[in-house]
Amino acid sequence: MSDAAIHPIRFILSDVDGTLLHPDHSLSQRTVDTVHALRDAGVFFSLASGRPPKAMLHLIETFGIDVPVAGFNGGTLINPDGSILVAHHLPAEAALVTLALFSGEPDVEVWVFADGDWLRRDPPGPMVQREADGLGYGPVVVESFEPYLDRIDKIVAASNNTQRLVELEAQLQPKVQGLAQVSRSQPVYLDVTAMLANKGEALKALAAHLGISLEQTAAIGDGGNDPAMFQVAGLSIAMGQAEESVKRQASVVTGSNVEEGAAEAIERFILAGCKGTDVVR
Repeated sequence: MSDAAIHPIRFILSDVDGTLLHPDHSLSQRTVDTVHALRDAGVFFSLASGRPPKAMLHLIETFGIDVPVAGFNGGTLINPDGSILVAHHLPAEAALVTLALFSGEPDVEVWVFADGDWLRRDPPGPMVQREADGLGYGPVVVESFEPYLDRIDKIVAASNNTQRLVELEAQLQPKVQGLAQVSRSQPVYLDVTAMLANKGEALKALAAHLGISLEQTAAIGDGGNDPAMFQVAGLSIAMGQAEESVKRQASVVTGSNVEEGAAEAIERFILAGCKGTDVVR
């Protein structure tokens, strides 16, 4: 008997940028139709993203999601109507260490997400428009991040100098060990969130909320923050354009986001099993 027959997938948790969306942040009709087919097959579907919750509301509506979703890499779980279910804030100590390290970097833009807003201090750099295009709204300019230290959801170092972000990740990890999660959600973004703000914990929480065993869950993603959910999901799927270090931690690899890899994986590994055919595991 196949693993799929023993543990049929009942819940899928998917990354957003680089997974469901094309590089230009567009969403294909095939992907939308495939997610709708999951509901018809009785399979739950939700999102886990580094995005702020309010930047996910239009996707919740488009996909017809009726279960909680995870924003800020799992730091905030929201109900489909946008109300907060759980929120994990970055400890002030970790925030201060992070901001001190990032602030002296000439090629790095530093952003803080708090109180439902995207905050920045410095003049807008080249990364601001990219982020605004993805989120659907722009940042709020503040004189200081200090008033928000007790309620920060996420700090981001954004830069086209991807090698510098790799170096900063390695430098920051030991400084905030046990206090914060540090991961590159995309090659140009280095995210810092609370310890419980990771997609693995989000998958566990959402599966428990739905009453589904982890063996019956699947996770799809492409970034450095996605292996956290790969490690706990029954089936883990990496996108074709993901870095090799991410692919190595997945059960299977699908096509890239420009090749409709997420839809392909859902059709092949999930919906095919729902129809009674063999699912490759």
